[in-house]
Amino acid sequence: MTNSYLDSDGAWHKSSYSSGSQNCVEALEGERVLVRDTQNRGHGHIDFTTDAWSAVLRVL
Repeated sequence: MTNSYLDSDGAWHKSSYSSGSQNCVEALEGERVLVRDTQNRGHGHIDFTTDAWSAVLRVL
């Protein structure tokens, strides 16, 4: 069984908006986009459709 959440290398990446601050998020992009707090990875993630994630990025 494949995990449809994983991108080509299955890697989370830090947001370019984080700019080295302590307030960072990481994203895992694939068929859906998962977003989590870098400092609290064990607290889970927020799951977005790609369209919803694109809408979030447009307002940043």
